[in-house]
Amino acid sequence: MGLLDGKTAIIFGVANERSIAWGITKAFHEQGARIGISYAGEVMEKRARPLAESIGCDFFEPCDVQDDDQIQRIADRAKEAFGSVDILVHAIGHAKRDELSGPYYNTSRAGFHLAMDISVYSFTALARVFQPLLRPGGSLLTLTYYGSEKVSPNYNVMGVAKAALEASVRYLAHDFGPQGVRVNAISAGPIRTLAAAGVTGFKDMYRHFAEITPLRQNVTIEDVGGAALFLCSDLAAKTTGEVLYVDSGYNILGYFDTPE
Repeated sequence: MGLLDGKTAIIFGVANERSIAWGITKAFHEQGARIGISYAGEVMEKRARPLAESIGCDFFEPCDVQDDDQIQRIADRAKEAFGSVDILVHAIGHAKRDELSGPYYNTSRAGFHLAMDISVYSFTALARVFQPLLRPGGSLLTLTYYGSEKVSPNYNVMGVAKAALEASVRYLAHDFGPQGVRVNAISAGPIRTLAAAGVTGFKDMYRHFAEITPLRQNVTIEDVGGAALFLCSDLAAKTTGEVLYVDSGYNILGYFDTPE
């Protein structure tokens, strides 16, 4: 018996085999969930389709989360394919690459709108259209980062967006609570994903991360997958509106320790 036997999960944001969304997908699949995957654009389709095929996923649908009609269409397709949904995973974030370096004050109005639309509002938009499909005991999950709370140089507008996303988690948790649906986020440590590659200085930060964290270990997509499995299973039946840190303890530090 798997922890997600009989449950259906729709996962947005699978980009390639190194993406956090793929780590979550693998964990859910191994624990018995029926999986639906959504991707954005032709480039992502080429990378994600072999992954979907490797787990026998038949629900593989495009969705531009900036387009309300496409969001509604994928919800309609999910209703046709599954009838109802238990888990929705939002692993989507984007900002202009040239605004992920230098001072935050150089963020353009258009860049701010883009980051907030794709990285934040899309979670609310997906929650709204999937609300009628979500079964009691279900779960909404999104991904954030510690740059939402403390300054992470060059993370810039994405830090502001993640702060808004975490606030959205709390408000959505309040809204969905009476329906018996939980809403949570995972704040993962740095992982070498496609999205992270766009942040200036990420390689240096990643290289030193394991030297300063309490556990002295980097974080993997499998680590995040395990945490997502917990939050979206009945093991976390009374946990909602929370941000769970999967960062080897980095968030507890008030100073940088050095290895012995």
